[in-house]
Amino acid sequence: MPTVDPVVLTLPFHGTWLVQNSPARRVPSHGTDLFATTYAMDFVAVRGRRTATVRDWRTVLATEPPQRFLAFGRPVLAPAAGRVVSVHDGEVDHESRRSPFTLLSYALTQAARVRRGAGAVAGNHVIVELADRRGYVLLAHLRAGSIRVAVGEAVGVGQDLGDCGNSGNSTQPHLHLQVMDAADPYAARGVPMSFRHYRVWQRSGGPPVDVAGGIPGEAEVVEPQ
Repeated sequence: MPTVDPVVLTLPFHGTWLVQNSPARRVPSHGTDLFATTYAMDFVAVRGRRTATVRDWRTVLATEPPQRFLAFGRPVLAPAAGRVVSVHDGEVDHESRRSPFTLLSYALTQAARVRRGAGAVAGNHVIVELADRRGYVLLAHLRAGSIRVAVGEAVGVGQDLGDCGNSGNSTQPHLHLQVMDAADPYAARGVPMSFRHYRVWQRSGGPPVDVAGGIPGEAEVVEPQ
């Protein structure tokens, strides 16, 4: 259980996104404490609960272009005010995978990606030191060439940092978000986080529920208020 209060953020996007690997379900959320991912969370853009605009034979048997997916190219926003302390770009946006066959082969190369370092794991990413010095926020898997901030730049809540992509250790375009107690994910520890003022869309099709503050649950569809 966390021994410190969670860092309170705003959701770093517009529209509806599906929550995956939520720390509300389990800790460590990604099954490991490595790279300060203890309380990390993934978000996948959806329309309803669909993550892509196309489903065909490639979905079942092969890889797919990342452009098919709703998250690809969507703006990623600063979830808190702070200062940019790290920017990594230049990783390619690789093909996406929904097919069980391609997911299995990808899983077999996981260890090799970890050995290649932060770029191979987080892909293109930005790290922001929080203005209150309570931690560092890492936003990962950004689209190649889309990062619009530089090291040393002050950013405000909701500022456009770059676009969602499929770089690094990613099977389809999504945003990975985590808070750390240091700027280096290899040396840092994960810090718990929560979010203010968001909506949760009900599976029943009813109206969304407003949440003043909390941790989105696994498989919830959320959007900022």
